Amino acid sequence: MTTTKAKTKTKSPTEGIKSAARKSLQDGGNIHEKVRDLTLHAMTSRRFEPGQIKDVVRAMTEGITLGAAELGGDTKHSLSQAFAGLDEALMKSAEASRLALQELASKAKELNDTEVKQVLTNLRRLEDDFLSTVSSAADGAEQKIKTELHDLITHARRTGTGTGGKVAETLGEFTSRTGSIMLDSAKTGVDQALEMSARFTELAGGILAGMADVLRDQSKSARKK
Repeated sequence: MTTTKAKTKTKSPTEGIKSAARKSLQDGGNIHEKVRDLTLHAMTSRRFEPGQIKDVVRAMTEGITLGAAELGGDTKHSLSQAFAGLDEALMKSAEASRLALQELASKAKELNDTEVKQVLTNLRRLEDDFLSTVSSAADGAEQKIKTELHDLITHARRTGTGTGGKVAETLGEFTSRTGSIMLDSAKTGVDQALEMSARFTELAGGILAGMADVLRDQSKSARKK
């Protein structure tokens, strides 16, 4: 006697993010806050790394475009609010990086040349990665949504984003301090650099999770009023 096992399809984490982002536009309300909180939740559920952050931004954008398409009518305001929510979440990730670097800088022996350079390099790319990822994800949307999102991106590239402002602040602070906080690069081995990278990732991720919790609680309190 043969038995057939039923196959169950498990939703991937990325599909879950897309679905939540899609619903955030369908449900209306404060889209900015919803998208920000969803993005932060997704980012803090992963390692604090550029590739992981880009994956979250892509999935969120794809979900946002689907939700906007289903709204019909004037979608410009909804897309603008969603984009602002993404920007604020990315800005918080840049702030978490800054605070993590500050904490490590207060203990000079825990910093090294390779570590700081890598963090600053990643930060330098954060705004462009954010806008490029949104742009790429928007290319798969229907023409109206695609055009409106690309207009938002063009405007953001021209005027700057909250993310870019926070990145510039951090770069300005640490590029002027590197001489006093860095160790002799000749003393920095690969193993030590990897250890420091892991320590920064864990610290920054924890800080971002704390920020996400505070913002989520504030959103819940505001909705109860």
